Amino acid sequence: MGLAPRSALFLPASNQRAIAKARSLAVDLILLDLEDAVKPADKLAARAGAVAAVAEGFGERSAAIRVNGEDSALYAEDMAAVRASAADMIVLPKVESAAAAAAAVRGSGKRLLAMIETPLGLLAAADIARVPGVTGLIAGTNDLSVTLGTPAGDDRAGLVLALQMIVLAARAGGVWALDGVFNRLDDPQALELQCGEGRRYGFDGKTLIHPNQVEIANRAFGPSDAELADAHALVAAATGGAERFEGRMVEAMHVDQARALIARAQRGAGSA
Repeated sequence: MGLAPRSALFLPASNQRAIAKARSLAVDLILLDLEDAVKPADKLAARAGAVAAVAEGFGERSAAIRVNGEDSALYAEDMAAVRASAADMIVLPKVESAAAAAAAVRGSGKRLLAMIETPLGLLAAADIARVPGVTGLIAGTNDLSVTLGTPAGDDRAGLVLALQMIVLAARAGGVWALDGVFNRLDDPQALELQCGEGRRYGFDGKTLIHPNQVEIANRAFGPSDAELADAHALVAAATGGAERFEGRMVEAMHVDQARALIARAQRGAGSA
């Protein structure tokens, strides 16, 4: 499955200029969108654009295609196009059951990022995460806010339980957990705060809607210099079993955690 992305950028698959620009960004994962970001009149062009974009590739970056939902008349043809494409993954919106996730994996022949956007999806998230072929869960925070009846906006106080349920389900299933999008494009300070919040909840990275958000997410979901220095020191000092390190007790699991953090930093240095 590989390292989880720190940053996952949604792009309208109908916007060739944005797709071309994405090839120069230090983003970890490209999400080519056929659904919400595309006007109905542009849906067919977006599908063709997504297939062409993944055929050309994004260098070392992985790419996924978000199809229209199961209830859409476009779903079957979207799935067929993704199956025949060079996409690394498929993104399915509003996944509400393990059966739907399994069908998407079978139908697309791709690894699945399942969007959790409804109460039914939340309650089924643990089962969804355990479906073979599921690579990660994405918190669809805009739809979750609507379906749960919480106030609109980027104050996520009413979503705390939902967000933590998604992380818990992902961890139980051994898959990625990606935080939802931040809607305000001109407030980098608030985005940074929300990224920090997401990392504290346990998310691996954040889904994004604008190139200007990539650097902030990469920094927030990557280790700080102090964290990295501590991880290197811990790995170097570890001799096995429980022991004292820098005034705290550490065990093998802490060493493993430090090694994972170092690997994440090395991947970040390679993509910057």
